[in-house]
Amino acid sequence: MNKDFPIDIVIPWVDGNERKLKEKMKLYVENKELFESKNFRTRFDQVEEIKFSIDSILKFAPYIRTIFLVTDSQVPNFLIEGIRTEKYSKVKIIDHKVIFKGYEKYLPTFNCLPIETMLTKIPNLAEHFIYFNDDFFLIKETKPSDFFVNSTPVLRGKWKQFNNKVWYKIVYSKLLNLLGEKHKNEIWGFKKGQQIIAHKLGFKKYFKFDHTPAPIRKSTLENYFSKNPEMRDLNIKHRFRHPEQFTFQGLANHIEIKNKTCVIKYNYQLEYFGSYKKPFLWYKFVLWLTNKNSSKLFLCLQSLDQCSPNKLNYFRKWFAKTFEN
Repeated sequence: MNKDFPIDIVIPWVDGNERKLKEKMKLYVENKELFESKNFRTRFDQVEEIKFSIDSILKFAPYIRTIFLVTDSQVPNFLIEGIRTEKYSKVKIIDHKVIFKGYEKYLPTFNCLPIETMLTKIPNLAEHFIYFNDDFFLIKETKPSDFFVNSTPVLRGKWKQFNNKVWYKIVYSKLLNLLGEKHKNEIWGFKKGQQIIAHKLGFKKYFKFDHTPAPIRKSTLENYFSKNPEMRDLNIKHRFRHPEQFTFQGLANHIEIKNKTCVIKYNYQLEYFGSYKKPFLWYKFVLWLTNKNSSKLFLCLQSLDQCSPNKLNYFRKWFAKTFEN
């Protein structure tokens, strides 16, 4: 544990392959054809990467007090009672019903944005916590100061112009309108969710974060939502992603920047794989380079469920070797 203050990690997780969850989800999905599409399924389907994500935390961040796994009445196989080992004693399962107490009308939700917005409702959550996804992995030894310095969060990102200020994006948007095609402004996007809240908070540019662990101060979000309860309601009312929603990391980041209560690093310290269409040797080479690069602390393997069996098997072996105690 950090000598000065405890630090927790929070990871929302869903097993989209589970039959019960699929049946529940079908009750709320309007477009049944979309339900089986790859782009839709990849936000829910999993290949047990959560085990390796937690293994990476236990090995490379031993100072973490508690790992909260937030789920919808689900438990990963390796954490089931009778199978769980002492190794995972730090992991605590938190159900959606716990964090949505008083807001039950918004359940069930199949949208990470409402879940993230309610994370500060986790009982006994530390003031300082790190937000993880199940496709995030620590790949080098970390220190508390990689995430918090003098109790303030370390924000990794870059300043970017809003889309409506970039000339070629303006032209592209107008072209799509002429063709009568749906523009990204009409759907939710990772960057869009960051820009919405930055604009709302009065910024002229937005501080773009990437797929890295996000250090958060619980009080930063609680103070904001206590003064702006309508913003919490706006973000938790949609069961699936909606273009008006914002990212809670973006909210926390821009508040900290506005208050000058953070440390900014213009280096993501990240290796990111967004697809698995390149030759096998390319992934091996990049992972080898990443291991050699001492500045890279984080790895994100997005949509690992869409990885081919031979590549997935390689990643599993790499995980097991890298995260073994």
